[in-house]
Amino acid sequence: MMGAVAYRSKFSTLTLFILLNAGFLTAQAPKPATPKKSSASASASSEAAGRGKTLFQRDCAFCHGRDAMGGESGPDLTRSRLVGGDVGGDKIRAVVTNGRPDKGMPAFPKLQPPQLADLIAFIHDQKKNASSKAGARRGVDVADLQTGNADAGKAYFNGPGKCSSCHSPTGDLAGVASRYIGLELEKRMLYPENAKSKLTVTTSSGQTLTGTLAYKDEFHVGMIDADGWYKSWPVEGLQYKIDSPADAHVEQFPKYTDDDIHNLMAYLQTLK
Repeated sequence: MMGAVAYRSKFSTLTLFILLNAGFLTAQAPKPATPKKSSASASASSEAAGRGKTLFQRDCAFCHGRDAMGGESGPDLTRSRLVGGDVGGDKIRAVVTNGRPDKGMPAFPKLQPPQLADLIAFIHDQKKNASSKAGARRGVDVADLQTGNADAGKAYFNGPGKCSSCHSPTGDLAGVASRYIGLELEKRMLYPENAKSKLTVTTSSGQTLTGTLAYKDEFHVGMIDADGWYKSWPVEGLQYKIDSPADAHVEQFPKYTDDDIHNLMAYLQTLK
């Protein structure tokens, strides 16, 4: 029995020695090196966003704000569903290049592919930043658009802006501030959606016809007359004139100052 006990004791000691050494060797074994994340990609993305910021502030900040979180007439891009679903510019690129005339957004066809890529990088970067800041501003309140001087806006409306040549506060604009509020009102001020163009045609016989422009290409022009009839003519040799209300608004874009827009908006908000 003593021999058996001694044998078990030696066996247990040997087993413990082996286990302890195995643990020691395991603990001392060098761990696989964790590959360091390359910062090259992040650095390149940051540089692209920096270049895109300059482009954005030049071409887009007027409507969407300098931080892309919404301006006086453009939506908050950091909350945009289109931006949220964009992958590598597959959705944003087409909108920037072709514009959205029906929503008052001009096209930017002259931007080169590298510039577009930088612009898109900045927009995504702003969306990422905005999402990480809980409680930050995520839009434009009506109060943000009430900072101008209404009297100065009225003077601009009747003077340098030449708004009164087409509009009247007691006519087409009567009650406009009750029908449209905040950004919607300012959007219509800057670029009226669905504004109908007037077409005036003088035929070869000297007859003058007027109606709403319904069609125009390089070969034909057409209208809907007062009775609802559609009429069209070949443009070759035809005397015609198109009066487009939206054109005057577009031509005004480069003439506005920040004060002009704030003051004019303040005046329009008094027309309730």
